[in-house]
This record gives sequence, C-alpha cells and structure tokens, in this order.
Amino acid sequence: MTMPVLEDPTRHYGSKVAAVEPGGTDYIPIVERHGSPLQLLWTWTSPNMEFATVGVGILGPLYFGLSFWESFLAIILGTAVGAGAQGVLSTWGPRHGVPQMVLSRSGFGFLGNILPAGLNTVVAGVGWFAVNSISGALALHALVSGLPKALCLVLVVLAELLVAFFGHNLVQAFERYAFPVLTVIFVIVSIWVLTKAHPGGGHKTIPGGFLIMLGATFGYAAGWNPYAADYTRYLPPNVKPGSVALWSGLGVFGSCVLLETAGAAVVTAGKTAFDPSSFTDLVPTWLGKLTLVAVVLGAISANALNMYSGSISFMAIGVKLPTQGARAAVALVLSLIGLAVAFPGIKNAGANYEAFLLIISYWIGPWLGVVLLDRLLRRGTGIQALIGDRRYQNWAGPIAMLVGGVVSIWLFSNQTKYVGVLVKHVPALGDLTFEVGFLFAAVLYGVLFTVLRPQLGPPHEEIAVPPELLAR
Repeated sequence: MTMPVLEDPTRHYGSKVAAVEPGGTDYIPIVERHGSPLQLLWTWTSPNMEFATVGVGILGPLYFGLSFWESFLAIILGTAVGAGAQGVLSTWGPRHGVPQMVLSRSGFGFLGNILPAGLNTVVAGVGWFAVNSISGALALHALVSGLPKALCLVLVVLAELLVAFFGHNLVQAFERYAFPVLTVIFVIVSIWVLTKAHPGGGHKTIPGGFLIMLGATFGYAAGWNPYAADYTRYLPPNVKPGSVALWSGLGVFGSCVLLETAGAAVVTAGKTAFDPSSFTDLVPTWLGKLTLVAVVLGAISANALNMYSGSISFMAIGVKLPTQGARAAVALVLSLIGLAVAFPGIKNAGANYEAFLLIISYWIGPWLGVVLLDRLLRRGTGIQALIGDRRYQNWAGPIAMLVGGVVSIWLFSNQTKYVGVLVKHVPALGDLTFEVGFLFAAVLYGVLFTVLRPQLGPPHEEIAVPPELLAR
C-alpha cells in the first residue's frame, strides 16, 4: 500500500522561521519536509546545557553519598539507556510525519492514549517548565542582583514562550544558534570545575544509593523520549534511520554526561548549594558571569522544547480545538500554569528535584515497554491509518502501563513520600521502579496483545516521495 501525499493548502509553513506553525498534531505533508539528521545534534544538546543537568550530577554525592566514580558510572549507564531509547524513537518521525504522542496511539488506542499523553502534558508543559524556569530565573538574579527573583522568573518565561509560541522551525533555529555558545561555555567551565574536584575523597554511600542515582539519570535523559518524533517528523521520509538515531542519541548522551559529571565534581570540590552558585564559585568571575548567561540561555532552550511538546501532547489527547493556531494557544495557557507552579518553588528550588526525576522514570519506563514491544509485534504492518482513527482502540496498552506502573511503584519506589514494600525490608534494592515497570508492562502487553488481538494495519506502507525531494 502506498501512503498518499497529503496536501494542506492552508499550511504554507515549510521551512519558514518567522511564522506561527499551523495546526499541531497534523501529518506533515511530504512537500513540507526539510532539514537533515545532523540538526538533531544541537536539538538535543542545547536543551541539556543548563543547570538542571548539572543538578542531576550533584544528587549522587550530595544526597546519596556516592563517590565521584560511583556517580560517574551511574551517569554513564542511566544516560546511555535513556539516550538509546531517544535514538530509536526519533527514527519513527520521518516515516510517519506525526508527533511521538500520536504514534503512541498504536499501542494505546485513541482513548487509552489519554494516559501517556496526559501525563506528558503535565510533566513537560508544567513540571519541567517550572523546574527549568526556576534555574534560569536564579541565574538571571545572580547575574543582575538588582532584579527581584519574581521578575527574573517572569522575564525568563516570556522568552521561553516567545520561542515555543511560533513553533517547530523557530525552536529548531533557536537550538541551532544556542548550540555553539552553550557548548563552548559549558565545556570550558566543566573542565575548570573538574580540575578543582577531588575524585578520591571520602564518602558514605546510603543503602541502594547507586540504583537511586541510576534511576534519576535515566529519568533525566528519558524525559525527552516522549518528545522524540516531534522534532524529526519534518525530516524527509527518505533520510537514513541510522543517522537520525545517531545524532539524536549522541546529543542527549554527550550533553548529559558532560554536565552531570561536572555536577558530581562540584560536590567533591566542597560545594553543597543546589543552585548555579555551586558552579560559578569554582571559576574566575568573568567565566562565572558567562556561565550564568549560559544557564539562562540553556533554560530557555530546554523550555522551548518542553512547552512546544507539552502543547502537542495535550492536543494528542484528542481534544478538538477550532483554530489553526490551537497549538500556539495551548502553549500560552501551559506557560501561565507553569509560571504559577514555579513561583512558590523558587524559594526552595532543589528540595524535590530527586523525587521529580524518579517520578518521570516511573511512568516513562512502563510507557516505553508498551510502545517498543508494540512496534516489534506489528513488524511488517503499517500503523498510519490506525493512529488517525478516533474509533481505533487498544486497551492492552493502558492496562499494561497502568498495572506495570502501579506494581513497580508499590514494590520498588524509594521516595521521601512513599517507600515501596520490598525496599522497606531491603534498602539495598535502592529504586528499581523504572526497570521493573518497563519489563512488567512489556510482558503484560505481550500477553494482552495476544488475548485481546487489537486491530492490525495493512501490510507495511511504502511512502511516495516526490522526485524533487529526493534530489535535495
């Protein structure tokens, strides 16, 4: 079966940067496709060049008592898993031309997809938005101490909203031009901080600390997984999947490992404050000022993606909105909610960061188990018609994700608010929630898929690519 080239005469968006992106979860017509896989390097590097990434590394030695090298190993392993999933999911965008949370409908059905799409709306458009806005506001306040923190927060949010409001092309352009600035500054300051570190210093690891840190680092990297195809769906369908996976995964892995390692080094150098000052106090004043500028810029880079993908996830729930500017309008509303959440949090920025990262891993683990196994079970068939059909249901997905998440949290969660049944008796288990949630949901989905037999698509679709696109 050949997938049709869907034309929308009202779009006229293409590669325009100074234009509000029309629609939201629509299929991107072949004639509107543009870009190359290399752009994914800066798309996924720039948003991680911020203090929130450094903060993940600080957690290991400061909260879990890990040594520098134990923290480093957890950073490598957790980030590698999250970045690997990012690479795989990114390859789905060019072929299908729709966002990640629309593709999720294959494993969850149209109504069942409200579960992951709704969670991602809250986590991305509100949770991550608040976290990053706070770090950017604190950096701006440190840079210009005469500005009240509340005003700094408003200014940072306005900048984030401006980028996300216009949509995909401006987001991509912003990440591209922020990339060299952020990379140069953060590489220099990270190297400088590492020279101040004491990797062999004494430590007292809490029971299960390594596994908790592993969950936190996975949660941070995998937090981008539900966005993956959002930023590859405009790529031509004939791009090489290997290149898409490579540059997506490398962008997440390289940036997270660099800054999280520097964060662990900060603590071994004697700093214990969970704010940008821990970073900047270890470097000369001129470099500290540049770092604060980079933290603000990095917060905007991250939240442009969070707000953009959060608004798309909301639309993927299936709510019918009347205007072409619906996505932009949703981004505006989410930014206002995120601003309201951020205001009280600015006074105690680092208190709940560990819990937030682990909660992200708690729902993404089971969600990944479903969507990855669903893709494997459907090999040789197409999903394009299914994901656009409001009548299509697949209750195997939401049941598997919900049960997998509940069981894994009940048994293995290690939070300040709730400690799992098994962890209470064996603290050395740390936090295995995302690992167990992934496996449990995948196995249960496989069983339910066989029992419930959800609708399959036609034999694998071939995409009709215009000759002029092949010539690019």
